[in-house]
Parts: sequence; structure tokens; C-alpha cells
Amino acid sequence: EIKLFNGKNLDGWKNSMFGGDGEIGVEDGQLILDMGNDITGVTWKDEKALPKVNYEISLEAQRVDGSDFFCGLTFPIKDDPCSLILGGWGGTVCGLSSLDFKDASENETTLFRDFKNGQWYKIRLRVLEKRITVWIDGKEIIDADLAGKKVGIRSEVEPSKPLGFCSFRTKAALRNIVLKEFESPK
Repeated sequence: EIKLFNGKNLDGWKNSMFGGDGEIGVEDGQLILDMGNDITGVTWKDEKALPKVNYEISLEAQRVDGSDFFCGLTFPIKDDPCSLILGGWGGTVCGLSSLDFKDASENETTLFRDFKNGQWYKIRLRVLEKRITVWIDGKEIIDADLAGKKVGIRSEVEPSKPLGFCSFRTKAALRNIVLKEFESPK
């Protein structure tokens, strides 16, 4: 497994430069994305080191302040990136953006749940050839069958490719970001 964030500095990451970004930094072992107007984020620099399928990313994330998405995780899947959005559209929408050009608020992965500001959430994302599964605090919230679907991202998060985190008008904290590869399931 690879630790993507060392808890000390932003080694391996760069500012995504969305335009209107808040500050990014490290405090108390946490990667901080400060409130932007609209989007703040970091992008992983070493594209070659990233798997395209058969991997998991796990992390803990919290919405420190604000009321929109605190975890916009863009990740590679085969040749196309996709984004996991947690707490978007005014604070409660979760889902994958985009499947068949429909974003997280309007496809079969859409779900609504409350997130408390200042509370850590354990997030796990698994990417297989034809399936994306997501857990929050050990509970499965998304299990998307990708067979025959066009996977993509919204144009606003292009700067996050191939792997990145962003928040929307929200201060977010991230920690314990780990990437784990595994053999393709038989």
C-alpha cells in the first residue's frame, strides 16, 4: 500500500489551480483545503505511478466549515477519470460524476445523507474494471455496475485529473490517504 499523504507536507501533490482557490496546506497531520470561490483542490503529480483499475483509496475526511462538498475525489478508471462527490448540492448529495453524462445529483448512484461539520468520516473507494464501490464508515453507499456505461467527469474538475481532491465553497480536512492495489478478482 502507498501512503499518498505523509501528514507533514504536500510532497507528491500540487495546487489544482481551479481559479478562485482557497489556501491549501498541512495542519496537525491533515491536508487542509480552505474555502474557495468556488473550488479548492490538490492534484497528484505522478500520473505514471497510478493504477487504472483494481485498487482502493481510503481516507478520512471532514467538512470543517461550509455547507457543500468536502470530498470531491477524482480518480482514474481505465482511460477515463470519474469523481466521487460527498456532500454536494447544498450539503447532502453523494454520488459519482458522471455516468452516461449524468452527474452525481442525477444518476443511479445519487443518494442523500447528512454530514456534520467537524466530524471525521472514513471513506473507502474500490475501483474494478466494471464496478465502483464506495463505503462511508464501513457502510456501503454506492455499488455501481459500469457495464455499457460512459464514465467521465464534470468539466469543472478537469484540473483534478488523474487523481485529486477538491471542495466547493467549503473548508475540508483530509488525512490517512492510502492507495492499495490488488490482483484482479477472478
